[in-house]
Amino acid sequence: MAEEEEVAARTEKVIRIQRVFINLLDSYSSRNIGKFLSNSVVGASLEEITEEEENHDEDKSAVPEASSANLKEGTFQIVGTLSTLETPCPNFAVETYYAISREDLLMHLLECDVIIYNITENPQQVEEAIWAVSALNEEISHFEKRKVFILVSTVMTWARSKPLDPGDSEIPFTEEDYRRRKHHPNFLDHINAEKMVLKFGKKVRKFATYVVAAGLQYGMEGGILHAFFKLAWSGEVPALPVFGDGTNVIPAIHVLDLAGVIQNIIDHVPKFRYLVAVDESVHTLEDFVKQEDIDHLLVNLRMETLFVKENFNIRWFAQAGFVENINGILKEYKQSRRLLPIKICILGPPAVGKSSIAEVLSKYYKLHHIKLKDVISEAIAKLEAIITPKHVGEGEEEGEEEEEAETMEDAQELLDGIKESLEQNAGRLEDEYIIRFIKEKLKSMPCKNQGYILDGFPKTYDQAKDLFNQEEEEEEEEARGKRFPFDKLIIPEFVCSLDASDEFLKERVMNLPESIVAGTHYSQGQFLRALSSYRDINTEDETVLNYFDELEIYPIHIDVGRLEDAQNRLAIKQLIKEIGEPRNYGLTDEEKAEEERKAAEERLAKEAMEEAERQHKEAAETAEKIARWEEWSKRLEEVKREEKELLEAQSIPLRNYLMTHVMPTLMQGLNECCKIRPDDPVDFLAEYLFKNNPEMQ
Repeated sequence: MAEEEEVAARTEKVIRIQRVFINLLDSYSSRNIGKFLSNSVVGASLEEITEEEENHDEDKSAVPEASSANLKEGTFQIVGTLSTLETPCPNFAVETYYAISREDLLMHLLECDVIIYNITENPQQVEEAIWAVSALNEEISHFEKRKVFILVSTVMTWARSKPLDPGDSEIPFTEEDYRRRKHHPNFLDHINAEKMVLKFGKKVRKFATYVVAAGLQYGMEGGILHAFFKLAWSGEVPALPVFGDGTNVIPAIHVLDLAGVIQNIIDHVPKFRYLVAVDESVHTLEDFVKQEDIDHLLVNLRMETLFVKENFNIRWFAQAGFVENINGILKEYKQSRRLLPIKICILGPPAVGKSSIAEVLSKYYKLHHIKLKDVISEAIAKLEAIITPKHVGEGEEEGEEEEEAETMEDAQELLDGIKESLEQNAGRLEDEYIIRFIKEKLKSMPCKNQGYILDGFPKTYDQAKDLFNQEEEEEEEEARGKRFPFDKLIIPEFVCSLDASDEFLKERVMNLPESIVAGTHYSQGQFLRALSSYRDINTEDETVLNYFDELEIYPIHIDVGRLEDAQNRLAIKQLIKEIGEPRNYGLTDEEKAEEERKAAEERLAKEAMEEAERQHKEAAETAEKIARWEEWSKRLEEVKREEKELLEAQSIPLRNYLMTHVMPTLMQGLNECCKIRPDDPVDFLAEYLFKNNPEMQ
């Protein structure tokens, strides 16, 4: 019996697995829909969501876990097309296709249980979606089981719809009003595609077709709102741009809530085939901006998704809308775009190179370089600007005037305290004010977005504790929650401890040019006092680094003296290796152009150097060859001369022998031969030599 139940359970799991096709998996909406479904179990939305599950979902991050082609048991299998091969293939997809023929694409569509065509991002996909639903409709007779076709369209097909009640423009449209919708002129093809999809699924049970009119999608990487998020994150403009007067109501939905609607359609297969996917918010464009597609941002529609709320079980990510969930949406955006701040604290004795290294790192990572002197000057300048009398406008309310007066009074009181502290401490500001100003700087939006490099502060354990620990009320709450007492918002992620011997530091300062030393604390007396003070407050047992050790933020120790690098290149290289890659948008167009220009100059310089080196090498090789040839020729002549002399020396005994014993008789024989002229001179000469051989006579 147990075996039969196990087989039945396995069979049910196999049956429940569904293959889903999604077009353009590398686009914003399709990618997030695909990732969401790849982590969703088939049929899960048929179960009611309990209150406990709902609370658990609220605590979770909206960012889906990274999936892969090794799918979880019972989840949807995702396949789809890509718009370009340049983007990496989504790791949640089982198969992806690029630039394939319509015949091959149809074969892949027929292998799927669900076909999703998203036409909200790429207008060129409208024609392909119409072809796909038409081609599938022609193949209905070959379907082994029901297929579901979902067209993800846009509320822009409702953009010119007349109000339901001319006297009350706040009455929202619902799914039941879809026959009355009027499209925006730029979205004629979209509404035609909607009508075509609805037409094919009317009577055939094996082919269920649906249209989802999705609101402006936000969340995760940002979608259409990415440009606004990027401007806000970078802080390039004081206020975000608003198109028109900003009072138009924009229907919107979190992209993962849209994915949840699609999941419910697949699981429920409802009879109602036109659905509106929007959240419960009624936000204007100005609401969005305070917190590329102009048409979408100028639409003015009030819509409500009654059918979805009443019939589907959706674990909403942002049911209340964009503005109410702005903090979570911003967190998603930063995580999806990997825009996490890098927070660095660089510590060390005077003249060790903290500021120069921090300057290089701040440019490389695009961080805010926080120097104590600059922070104090900036804070005092702000206070002075606040207390400067301003012209009061006639339309300014009394409450605003009182609030401004109170602010000016507080600023004046703080400024007086600063001046008094400077007078009593010989121009040095007390820690109370320094820590207050630095904490405000670290909590500023630029530092929270991009990160910071804190240069040479804190100097003591107590300063670090006062700067980074939670304030009293927050600390009590954290203690109740059993959390660490430090402020996670501003605590540094990396602590770099630079050091060197006193002799090295003194020699470095002595070798500095007078132009650099003038007006700084590097004059001999000031430097020695500063170095002595640093050593006194940073003993082996008591140092500011102990604070970070206790929080398990272990410092990166670098002995600058051992590196023997005046420009600190090796130290910077080591720190970059420890910190990792930058976490920002990368280079701007201007920076890319500058990088390309520098790269081109370096390439040309390198090529010129290589060419000069090649020519020099060739000239050296030629000269060496000539020198070797001349040396070889000399050696050859010398060898010939020596051989000749040797040959001559060796031939003297032989010549003497011939002249004494052979040549006299031979010459006589030759003379006789010439006189007689015999018929056979050789035989005659041989006979003559035989007869006249001196040894035989």
